[in-house]
Amino acid sequence: MAKGIISFDTTIVAPATGTGAAISVIRISGKDSFTLLNKIFRPRVKDARVKAEAEGFRIVYGDIVENKELIDDVLVSFFKAPNSYTGEDSVEISFHASPYILQKILQMLVSRGASPARPGEFTQRAYLNGKMDLSQAEAVADLIASETEASHRLAINQMRGTYSDEINKLREKMLHFASLIELELDFGEEDVEFADLKELKIMVQEIKSYTDSLADSFRYGNVIKNGVPVAIVGKPNSGKSTLLNALLKDDRAIVSEIPGTTRDVIEDTIIIDGVLFRFIDTAGLRETADIIESLGIRKTYQKIQQSEIVLLMADASDTAEVINKAYRAVSDQVSDSNKELILLVNKTDLLNAELIDDLKNSLTCKDTNCVMISALEGSGLDVLTSYLTKYIANSGAGNSALVVTNLRHYNALMQCSESLSRLIDGIDRQMTEDLLAMDLRQAIHYLGEITGEISTDDILGNIFKNFCIGK
Repeated sequence: MAKGIISFDTTIVAPATGTGAAISVIRISGKDSFTLLNKIFRPRVKDARVKAEAEGFRIVYGDIVENKELIDDVLVSFFKAPNSYTGEDSVEISFHASPYILQKILQMLVSRGASPARPGEFTQRAYLNGKMDLSQAEAVADLIASETEASHRLAINQMRGTYSDEINKLREKMLHFASLIELELDFGEEDVEFADLKELKIMVQEIKSYTDSLADSFRYGNVIKNGVPVAIVGKPNSGKSTLLNALLKDDRAIVSEIPGTTRDVIEDTIIIDGVLFRFIDTAGLRETADIIESLGIRKTYQKIQQSEIVLLMADASDTAEVINKAYRAVSDQVSDSNKELILLVNKTDLLNAELIDDLKNSLTCKDTNCVMISALEGSGLDVLTSYLTKYIANSGAGNSALVVTNLRHYNALMQCSESLSRLIDGIDRQMTEDLLAMDLRQAIHYLGEITGEISTDDILGNIFKNFCIGK
């Protein structure tokens, strides 16, 4: 990460708010921020602007004027370097959210020398000026994109540096041993031992175990960030579309007594206890000669593989033997993965309590993976939603601060783990210090990529190009 404040040649400007609000904000950052503002801004109180520029952390009321024409009355917030988001002199102009006023102020600033900001350029300057590390910068984009309490919690913890602190602690431990090994290499002819290899092995094993657990959390962190995919599968007319409509409280899917009505997948989302679930209604599983329906069934099997949770819909009017056979067939599809399979026996409103109990006692699935419901009447859906949220909570991703949500971080952790595995093997085989040092330096390098201690223009370009303009 860069140390100190970098003075960029350009002063950038961009809208910092979206459309549809009563107030909009334009952000300016760079060494000429105050100079550019002064060309268009007239404070209502004498010398208020001068004091704001000198001290920062001031809000000044005044007018945006061009050729003596009033464009709008505004509030201007002054931030003096290095005490700003970017570390530079910065200004934020709050004005009435008229598209005309927005474009007019932007044009006035650009015509006087400001440059339109690229996506993520404000945050990139904040990173380069040491205001945040790279993982914190990435968390800014995640925070803006967060749709649920769970994804917001993960993003805010990462942005506050909780995740970075842990990574940096691991790097510091390895850097200490790396320096000792390098010292031994410098005094190689004197047969001096600075690094205790037994102690090094214990430390590396502990770090590898921890980084592996972080990498394992990516699967859950990713679904928290993007939504938990839940496939609803079963034979035609088992009530899959009715269940989707009941969960969404909307007639999203067509419900019909005609088998094979759903021929393509239908997806929609719902937030349950702060977690986004993406429910996928699929084509009914059966033998068919209909080409279009067959394509839908093929997609059903694809969605089973892509989902985290599979809801198998069965008809309560079927025999236990038929239901158990269907459960075993779908169970075989997910047996080699960590997917959760829940059997939903639907249409229980057509049976009395005694028949429901007899049927449930005859099913082979575990009690916690079998729910008796009536999608039409809504009974049993509270039990289903409870199972869904418990699954996320048990995964560890629902409430943990240290969950990996970023593919770049996951890849770096996996590469770090591979380097540590080679290092452990090298210690066991009593390899020379120079070879041990090579693997140790690689592990340190990969952890450094996460926080930006080690970075390249390509990495930075890929990260910040996905930001929104103005951030």
